Amino acid sequence: MAAEVLLITANVGSIFEDPENMLKIWMEEFLKLIRDQKPEFVALHCQEVGGKNYETSMQHVSKFVRDVLASPEIDGQFDRAVILLDEDFNRAASFTALGNLYLVSRRLQAVRLWDWREEAYRPVEDHEVYSGHLAGVAVADKDKFPLEYFPNCKWSRKGYLRTRWEIRGTELDLVNIHLFHDACNMIAIEASPSPYCENRRRALQHTLDRFHGDKHSNVPFFIFGDFNFRVNTHGVVKHLTKDLKPLAKADLEMVEFHDDTETVVLRVGKKEFFHSTHQDTFLQDISWLRSFDRELDEFQDRLHEFPIEFPPSYPFEENVQRSQYLMKTRCPSWCDRIVMSKSALEIIHQEEPCDVTYGMVGRDRCMGDHKPIYLAFNLK
Repeated sequence: MAAEVLLITANVGSIFEDPENMLKIWMEEFLKLIRDQKPEFVALHCQEVGGKNYETSMQHVSKFVRDVLASPEIDGQFDRAVILLDEDFNRAASFTALGNLYLVSRRLQAVRLWDWREEAYRPVEDHEVYSGHLAGVAVADKDKFPLEYFPNCKWSRKGYLRTRWEIRGTELDLVNIHLFHDACNMIAIEASPSPYCENRRRALQHTLDRFHGDKHSNVPFFIFGDFNFRVNTHGVVKHLTKDLKPLAKADLEMVEFHDDTETVVLRVGKKEFFHSTHQDTFLQDISWLRSFDRELDEFQDRLHEFPIEFPPSYPFEENVQRSQYLMKTRCPSWCDRIVMSKSALEIIHQEEPCDVTYGMVGRDRCMGDHKPIYLAFNLK
């Protein structure tokens, strides 16, 4: 069934580091998704636009945008686009490296974009591209999270970028978000919830409260981005090592768990998370790992997410020859998500189970360390 609306979230930090290989593969899989779903409206939310080394890799962003718009799948079907790129890294106090790309099909005429300054909708015409720090762009509502939410990283690029749309008379907010990551596995395994989890909770709470309390009317919203949600790593380690012997290294920067033959079954360091059967343990049967995915629980009265039936989206190897393998750096988790308000759930057509698809892009190809996630549906 063709989707009227296609939402995609993609942390693209890796692909801009390897534009000759990963960026090309990423583009192929993105366009394949467009062909398969045949949407009338596409919302692509990117995080880490320009790459992790954005000072040298930001130069590839403009070509990326041109290639998207010039591709046969897009140029032949979508006659309007709105592109917002927060790429002015010289303004460290406001830089988020978020990028929102919206594509409107020729088949979809009744679509308008909200002007936050004028507090009114206006038509979308041709290709509208906004880049820089976006401070004066009236169709963008951008916020960088307060510094006290992540005091150990003063110029963290975390925040959100919101737009508001009216599609065939239905209003909805589309929010690109990037929450805080786990900096050290050793801290993450100490207790549950970890301090990193608390940072993410505060930032998400801040975002929801701001939407609810600002001067603008409340409309159904979809938040999709790199939430950096992690499974309860403390609980996962406890589950995996219940019959093993711990052996902490002298510097306390690593801990190993051995079986009776002194074989290392699990090793955890600041940026290492190694299991002796890593790929099978975290990719074959995900049901046990899903039971430790609890960060959304506190928001269950405000947010909804469709059932997850795909593997953890992070961290995959950044090697085009090993695209199906997880890196052994972090505990695999569903970092990349698409959630919505309860009112947004009510505007989605759901008469048949196949009316909504929540899935992963490029499962068997190298998409960088994060696999993109998409949600396809029709509006009522």
